[in-house]
Amino acid sequence: MTGELTDAGARTRRLVPLIALLSGHGLSLAGNAITAVVVPLYVLHDTGSVLATGVAGVFATVPMFVGGALGGVLVDRFGFRRAAIAADVSSGVTVLAIPILAATIGLPFWALLLLVFVSGLLDTPGNTAKASLIPDLAEIGGVQLTRATAAAGAISRSATMIGASIAAIAVVGLGPLNALVLDAVTFAVSALLLRGGVPRTSSGGGPATVIEPAGNFWRELKDGVRYLSSTPIIRNLVILIVITNCLDAAGMLVLKPVYARTISPDGALFGVMVACFAFGALSGAGLFGWFGHRLPRRATMVVCFVLAGPPPYIAMALDLPVPALLTVFVLAGLSAGSINPLLDALLYEKIPRNMRARVLGALTTGVTAGMPIGSVLGALVVSQAGLLPALVSVAVIYGLVTLAPLVGGSWRGLEATRPEPSRAEGS
Repeated sequence: MTGELTDAGARTRRLVPLIALLSGHGLSLAGNAITAVVVPLYVLHDTGSVLATGVAGVFATVPMFVGGALGGVLVDRFGFRRAAIAADVSSGVTVLAIPILAATIGLPFWALLLLVFVSGLLDTPGNTAKASLIPDLAEIGGVQLTRATAAAGAISRSATMIGASIAAIAVVGLGPLNALVLDAVTFAVSALLLRGGVPRTSSGGGPATVIEPAGNFWRELKDGVRYLSSTPIIRNLVILIVITNCLDAAGMLVLKPVYARTISPDGALFGVMVACFAFGALSGAGLFGWFGHRLPRRATMVVCFVLAGPPPYIAMALDLPVPALLTVFVLAGLSAGSINPLLDALLYEKIPRNMRARVLGALTTGVTAGMPIGSVLGALVVSQAGLLPALVSVAVIYGLVTLAPLVGGSWRGLEATRPEPSRAEGS
């Protein structure tokens, strides 16, 4: 009996680093969800301009593009753990500056845009660092990779659901910008969890991992981009997600806030819509963690994309009653919940560890490239043609694009493979 208890205790201790990482990441993502709801509603309320809301969306998404590739190389150099902690602290300070300035000397529109930009620029490398830690900590804890990515997906969706729900309440009860104090707190707690719970050795590789000395920054950046572009399945995924993220940015940053303002003046329904989608996605990620490793990846991805993307825009275009609308968002989220865990497991299988952060960073840059464009185009279409044509257009394009994996042999790379061996960056 004593031996069994000792073994159980040892297993629990091995899981602590993974639990600390996912908990910290979930907290910071909950704070980000608050910001994602609050900022467009604040701009829309403060300026009354859909175009200004679109511009704010550009400043929120361009940092993901810039910080993805450049930050990924820095994360590989500094170590996953250290980079994640530094990014959390820096992002928290930047976010906290927004309500402090608004309450003291004032917050002109340009200053808000600048702070949103800097916060996103710092936050993106932090997310890359945390994602890069998952395979190592899953191995330490003896957790199957698909289950670890499903757990990460479930926590991410839970964080979004909780953060968006808090934002919906805070917009009405506290005022939009005061909610950003909560975002700053989540970053601080995340940094403390990472510092106390994640061992230093996990960010530098285990005994079997050879990390080369840092070389030329731009060569390492180019290595990450080259690996991404020369791997057909990853290249295909980037193209697909560039387009869907463009559409999602138009929806999240413009179309959904504008639609919510047609239902109520404060737009609080927007936070409820995001929370309902996240609730469904949480359930979907949990189901994927249970039996997702048994499903064919290509068919699963297509079905999930088709059921997750177009239905919310169709429901808004049909102006369904609010209970029916929210039900559609829950069901769409249920389908979306499997997408990220599925894709994350594939990426961790394909990418060598000593290039992981720079390739994931380059991937982030690639898949976010269309988001600023989506934000501006969404604002322009709504301003010139109206909300209904914009909703219908997004639904149709989304449905067509997500059928792409059914065509072409290169998509067969979606199916599970054994992890590739680590190799030198310059090879």
